[in-house]
Amino acid sequence: MKAIETKELTYKYSVGTPFETTAIDNISFSVEKGDFVGIIGHTGSGKSTLMQHLNGLLKQTHGDVIINERNIWSKDVNIKEIRFEVGLVFQYSEHQLFEETVFKDIAFGPKNMELSEGEIKTRVLEASNAMGIREEWLSRSPFDLSGGQKRRVALAGVIAMRPKILILDEPAAGLDPHGRSTVFKRINDYHKSSDTTVLLVSHSMEDIVRYAEKVLVMNKGRIYCFEKTENVFSHYAGIEKIGLDLPQITRVAQKLKECGVDVGDDVYTPEKMAQRIFERLKNEP
Repeated sequence: MKAIETKELTYKYSVGTPFETTAIDNISFSVEKGDFVGIIGHTGSGKSTLMQHLNGLLKQTHGDVIINERNIWSKDVNIKEIRFEVGLVFQYSEHQLFEETVFKDIAFGPKNMELSEGEIKTRVLEASNAMGIREEWLSRSPFDLSGGQKRRVALAGVIAMRPKILILDEPAAGLDPHGRSTVFKRINDYHKSSDTTVLLVSHSMEDIVRYAEKVLVMNKGRIYCFEKTENVFSHYAGIEKIGLDLPQITRVAQKLKECGVDVGDDVYTPEKMAQRIFERLKNEP
């Protein structure tokens, strides 16, 4: 079943003025329910603009957005329900924290869904557990927490609404390596346990290849390619040509190939590199 589908999606800023600009141009793609998709592209490629169409924050100039087989701008579709169904976590999401306690911040979304107090508490505890938020933190001010902890509180606030689709725009931006690792592990564990469809926007190729099953590459408002992760980075020459960095381990594989040791063009994680080297050593006479 398709969780997300766009058809000829186009969005223009400042239409009818001298500043008219096409941000995304004729984009058609689909994502299956439960997929974990990475979205990459240089600054200004249209990644964030595309994501904001998927829960109706922006309305397209042309084309269609279909979420769980419903065109979100049809007259019989409640756009508010779509926004509960498609959770969007912005970059530096901790800037959206504002309540007196961590509990109240996480509960904000479920309250807007007009759920009972008992159901709200259940969802807050469930989301807190998913994001590794200790129960004793719930009574504290979110502003007393570290940067990584605040980020997880912001994520929990979206997860507490139990979205069927979770869109993450640079969810670990600005965090130290430990905080970054913790956030991504929690997101990955949540994806596996909930079967939520996840779209991850990131500039970090290492993060994308470690967690995403498929990768959508954007360039100048269009889709450059959308394939399984292992296939995307086999096109390394084209990826570099449009101004994107390759995973460091892919660069190592290129250097080895230049030295006469071909481990393949589809190496994009240290684990895969180790496997290929082991296979070569095992086959050596």
